[in-house]
Order: sequence, then structure tokens, then C-alpha cells
Amino acid sequence: MTTSHRFLIRAAARDNAEWCAAMCRAHGVTGEFREEAWSAAARAPLFYPDAVTLVPGADPERLTARIDLASPGASVKDSFADLDLTEAGFRVLFEARWIHRPAGPPAVAPELGWEVAGDPATLRAWALAWDDGAGHADLFRAGLLTDPDVFVLAGRSADGRVVAGAVARRGEHVVGVSNVFGRDGGPDTAWPLVLHALHRLFPALPVVGYETGEDLAAALRHGFEALGPLRVWLHDPTA
Repeated sequence: MTTSHRFLIRAAARDNAEWCAAMCRAHGVTGEFREEAWSAAARAPLFYPDAVTLVPGADPERLTARIDLASPGASVKDSFADLDLTEAGFRVLFEARWIHRPAGPPAVAPELGWEVAGDPATLRAWALAWDDGAGHADLFRAGLLTDPDVFVLAGRSADGRVVAGAVARRGEHVVGVSNVFGRDGGPDTAWPLVLHALHRLFPALPVVGYETGEDLAAALRHGFEALGPLRVWLHDPTA
């Protein structure tokens, strides 16, 4: 792994931790950044970890001591896939790869118009489209709209419906992207719009994130490269 790849992974991990912290704040959950990791004081919202490592070689005991293991569902994002949390009662929930794309416009022009959600109604329309009926649209709360570094990108069809989008979080060295979705055509529909929006908003910043499976394959088709692995661990003492 090159020095630039190591830098990008650390930058991606930090940006992702900042996004998790923003999501927690929107739910009234406080968090704390220390040298090795960010962690939440209470259970993070659904789909979000209770801790994110920021450097390789984090101490497992110190890390797990900072999160609530008494209530079910605790999870840790092992940003460098170098921890073993099995003795603390965790199992691997999934593995993924960090991704990176240099700053620049998309190779394919977007077919959808886009906007940054700036009011609760637009955010709600975005969340319902992202959720696609699964019942989790309430995850995205209005507090996100007041965060100056969070940008909810909504792609609209010709009839005005939100049909694609993502969340971007502006960091010091990178812009992190997550929650990429396309109602028709999946991420291959969303990525041209998202990359066009990111190029307009942050023309000098490289784009980072993480994906797995078919979503990873789609990102690679749109100019990303795969960086190092990450793991998400779920506390499951019965496993």
C-alpha cells in the first residue's frame, strides 16, 4: 500500500467518523474524538456504529470500554480491518473496501437535476426515496440541515420526484460520500448525478467512501479505486 493510499484511508476514516458524529448529534447522542477512535456516549442510531477507529492498531480493550455493551446492538467500525474483537463478544457483521476517486467531473453526464436539501420537506422527500418503504426514513432528522459540512444531495426526475441521491460530508482533505441510492437503475443512475454535484460543490476535493458487493462494483465503474479493507463488528455475546 502506498503512502498516498494510507493517507486517503485515514482521511476517509476520519470523515466517516465525523459523519457518524453528525448523525448522532441529530439524534441527541453525544460523541467524543480521541487519538485512536471516535465513540458515542450512548447507542448510535440504527445502521450507525458506536465507535470508529481513526488509526491502525487501536487498543481493543480501551475501545470497547468506551461504548455501551449492556444494551443490545453495539457495533464498531474497524477502519483498518486489523482488530480482533471476538474475546469482547463481537462478531464480524460485514466487510467492505474504502474507495477513492480523484477530484473531477463524472465521465457520464447526469440525466437528473439535483439540489442540496435545504428544508425539512426536501429532506423528508429524500429520506422516503432513500428508504424505499423499509420504514427507516425517520433516521434523517432536520438537525442535519444546520450542519455546515453535511450536504444531502437530491436528484429529481422530470416530474419533480426525488429518485436518486447521496449524503456528502466535507472534510479538510476529502469529501466523504455515503447513502448513495437510485430508485431506477441503482447506483449506476445515481453516481453521475452525485459526482457532478460534488464536482460543482467541491471541485478540488477527492471523493472517498466505502462500499461492498455490487455497490462496490458500481463505484469502480464510475472511476473509483478500491483502497484498503474495513470491518464492522457487532456485539453478539451469544454467538
